[in-house]
Amino acid sequence: MSTPPPQGNPFAQGQPQAPYPPQGGVPQQPGQPGFPPPGGAPLPPQPTGRKLSFKTIKTIVIVLIVAGVAIGGYIASRDDANTAAVGDCMHRGSTNDNDPDLEVVDCKDSAAQYEVLAKIEGKFLTDTLASSKCESEAKDFQYVYTQSGDGKDFLLCLKDHKK
Repeated sequence: MSTPPPQGNPFAQGQPQAPYPPQGGVPQQPGQPGFPPPGGAPLPPQPTGRKLSFKTIKTIVIVLIVAGVAIGGYIASRDDANTAAVGDCMHRGSTNDNDPDLEVVDCKDSAAQYEVLAKIEGKFLTDTLASSKCESEAKDFQYVYTQSGDGKDFLLCLKDHKK
C-alpha cells in the first residue's frame, strides 16, 4: 500500500501558510465590479439620466407646428364650396373665373353675393352639360360652378343673392 503525496507545498516547513494577497496593492472590497455585494444580491443597474437633445426638441416642435397648420387648414377649408348646401349663400373671393374661391357665408352678411339653388353630385365635363343639368334642377339659376379633383365632383347652381 502506498501513501498519498502530501497536500500543499512540499517544501513548507511545518505550518501551513496563508494565501498571498492579490497583486497590485489594495485588495478588492465587496460591492465593487467583479465582486458580489454582501448578502449575495446583485446591484441593480444605475439609471442613466437621459436628457432630450436640441435636435429631438426641434423635431417635436416642427411636428407640432405642421400638425397645427394642417388642422387649421382643414378647419378653414370647411367653408369652401364643397360644404355648400341648398339655401346657403356664397361669397366670391377671387375675380379669376377659373378659380373663383367660393366661400359659404351667412345670408345676412353683406359679403353674401350668391344663393345656392341646387347642388348636384357628379362630374360635368362641359359648361353646356352643367347648364342643362341646372336647368332641369333649378329653373331660376344664373351661374354654374363645377368642382372636380378634390375628392367629390359636384355642380352648384347659383343665382344672385338679393339683400
